Amino acid sequence: MDVFSAAPHHDVFLLVFQVGVLLLAARAFGEVATRLGQPSVIGEILAGIILGPSLLAGIFPAFGELIIPQTEVSGYLLEVISLLGAMFLLLITGLETDIQLIKRHAKTAISVSFGGISVTFITGFFLGQHLPDFLLADSDERLVFSLFVATAMAISAIPVIAKVLMDMNLMRRDIGQTILAAGMSDDTIGWILLSIVAGIAAGDAVTTGTVLTTVGSVLAFLIISFTLGRWMVRKLLVYVQDEVISTDRILSLVIILAFFWGAITQLLNLEAILGAFVMGILFGMMPRLPEEVVNKLESIALGIFAPIFFAVAGLKVNMLNLFDPTLLVITLIVIAIATLGKVIGTYTGARVIGGKDHWTSLSFGAGLNARGAMEIIIATIGLRLGILSQDMFSIIVVMAIATSLMAPFALRWVLKRVTIGEEEEKRLKKEELEAESLVADIHRVLLPVRTRKEADVNKKNIQSTEAQILDLIGEDSQISLTIMTVTKDDRASCETYLNNLAQYFNLHEVVTKVVVSDKPGDAILDEAKKDYDLVVLGATEDVDVKAHLFSPIVDFITRFAPCPTLIVKAGSVPENWTPQRIMVPTNGSSASRNAAELAFYVAKSDSNKEVLALNVMMDELRPVQNVKSDIEQSREQFAEDAVGELKKLGEAFGVKTESMVRKGESPEEVIRAIAEENHIDLIVVGTNIRPGTNRLYLGPRVENIIRMAPCPVIVFNT
Repeated sequence: MDVFSAAPHHDVFLLVFQVGVLLLAARAFGEVATRLGQPSVIGEILAGIILGPSLLAGIFPAFGELIIPQTEVSGYLLEVISLLGAMFLLLITGLETDIQLIKRHAKTAISVSFGGISVTFITGFFLGQHLPDFLLADSDERLVFSLFVATAMAISAIPVIAKVLMDMNLMRRDIGQTILAAGMSDDTIGWILLSIVAGIAAGDAVTTGTVLTTVGSVLAFLIISFTLGRWMVRKLLVYVQDEVISTDRILSLVIILAFFWGAITQLLNLEAILGAFVMGILFGMMPRLPEEVVNKLESIALGIFAPIFFAVAGLKVNMLNLFDPTLLVITLIVIAIATLGKVIGTYTGARVIGGKDHWTSLSFGAGLNARGAMEIIIATIGLRLGILSQDMFSIIVVMAIATSLMAPFALRWVLKRVTIGEEEEKRLKKEELEAESLVADIHRVLLPVRTRKEADVNKKNIQSTEAQILDLIGEDSQISLTIMTVTKDDRASCETYLNNLAQYFNLHEVVTKVVVSDKPGDAILDEAKKDYDLVVLGATEDVDVKAHLFSPIVDFITRFAPCPTLIVKAGSVPENWTPQRIMVPTNGSSASRNAAELAFYVAKSDSNKEVLALNVMMDELRPVQNVKSDIEQSREQFAEDAVGELKKLGEAFGVKTESMVRKGESPEEVIRAIAEENHIDLIVVGTNIRPGTNRLYLGPRVENIIRMAPCPVIVFNT
């Protein structure tokens, strides 16, 4: 029996030294590439090429012995670090794969992807069949080699494409989204093809049985992943997020499941990176996944492991060999066929199937021609599996670098001739405003409730206003709602109550939770600290206004909540109440802007709904001798600007918005009167308070609005 032992001391020293040097060089050259307007991956690969036999290791053999593994164990150690880089990179790629984006641009994206993949796969396979034998690792495996080259030609590189689109401010353009969606489709199909080819390569011989077995394994894995796997990820995420208190608990969960899924795909004779990619997609579909976790994963992947992976890939390239006339000609032929195949394929798909114009169709090929990161991963797998020779590996890496360098220049040239439509221009303006929106970032919501009689639930008298508001906000974004109640001992009846109540919410995800505690306020705050974006509170009780504004528990949670709160003061509303006309009092503050954004989200689902932005000026300053002072004129201009800004914002959201400025000695009296005159159904007030006295204090005007309003009032405290 073998004894578990560490690697030899010298090999461990070499690994630590190599990782340090490779990471330093990769980040340094990546910085240079970024400053030159190129994707950082180009600099990271070049770092490995410069350190390797192409330059420094070739000129200084002593340095080469340090930086390039000289023993089998040393090579394995560096390959493991490189594999981690590939898995983290594909995990991030999966997280950024937007399934809804692909669906929105499905027709064009699928036609572009189909054309690009089919043409490049066919031309790549034909090329593989006619390349010289010395480029094959095993001349008896010509079919597997050709399939591998075809797959390498067909794939695109989402990270490089995304970086190019971001640099050119094209990420949210229709053309940019379609390129990205087609690239996602390319990558997904490419990894399936790669898994099939890798599975075939791992077999004894290529037969119909081995091909069908591999295809079956891939399909079974994907079906199980997106059904049972998705359910499992959701359950584990809920459990870890709600029950585990350790720091970075969700980060650990994502990485653990990525490695488990990678182990499963490796066991199926597929590639571990496919498992990481799929797990990234599954977590990306979870609205309750905090953005902070994705940011940390990107830091780990893009800041540490991925640069090492690309540098290791460059380390394996020997550019000196490619100066051989034969290899140089072959390299140019490979680059030409890869580029022409992708451009012709995507152009044909977009023009013939997608019905796009000439320049738009051409732009897809310009963008999707970038291979970059994905190509390096594929080439590394081919070298490790014994499909590619060292020279063919170098040729593919050079092709990946060349196509990635072409993309920005080609896109800039083509897009000068692509016009932007009026509808797209409106959408971009709206998205620009939404990018700064607090409401747009609300994905995980906590709704604490008190248990009521079953009859109340069936009549939907309880939390009906909160349910409508959340449903309207959630129509345009994925919201995960947790309905929570606190009890001293009656857990069973509370669970039944919450399960019935959950049926009235039409959101992406609804979770119920019963907490046993004799301190409901503390229990709710403890729950709110678990990565929630918003706490919704229903203020239904009549209270002593001197001691409390809403109720002891609502006031307490509003004062100390770690995230924004939304307090709904509904009073008695009709059974079929729905907000058609919404008022937002504004004084030009960021809090009132947040309230307006909330109102627009509520209203934009129905073109008949209207929002009234109102500014009330107090009659404090009287003009002298009927001449307005500069101060008075300045106040009026500020009031007009405040409501005018919200009117523009509402129109950008596609909501009918009216602006109004009124004067009065009592702003709350003016607001009440205008609410009655204009048949307002809902008033949204923005506040921004922090713990102060023992009583929740929002200011006399806000508190008077809450008490005097003839309709439901929402207080959005940010």
